[in-house]
Amino acid sequence: MNRKRELIYFKNYYWDFYNAQEEKVKDKIDYVLFLVTVADRIPKKFFDQIHDYEGLFEIRIEFESNIYRIFCCFDAGNLVVLFNGFQKKKQKTQKKEIEKAIRIKDEYFEYKIKGSKK
Repeated sequence: MNRKRELIYFKNYYWDFYNAQEEKVKDKIDYVLFLVTVADRIPKKFFDQIHDYEGLFEIRIEFESNIYRIFCCFDAGNLVVLFNGFQKKKQKTQKKEIEKAIRIKDEYFEYKIKGSKK
């Protein structure tokens, strides 16, 4: 399958989340991330924009009775930048997790701008 998108991981935010998961959860995360990279149109079940927060998206993973979210954004077209992840325990996504993702997104773009000026 041809890749439609490339994933990058900004700092260790994503890896800290991923490495804390059980192997079966990691397998499901890997499967969903694979879909994100190869699908022409990513099903809304797995990927959606966070409304009221421009440019912020969430990757949705369900495993058994647990729900996980990984925040991300697009950069340079088909480049998907992964940020923090968490296990969702409430119906509505926790505001503190969204705020953390926004801080990381801002940090990523600041880092990118500073890096391009060197």
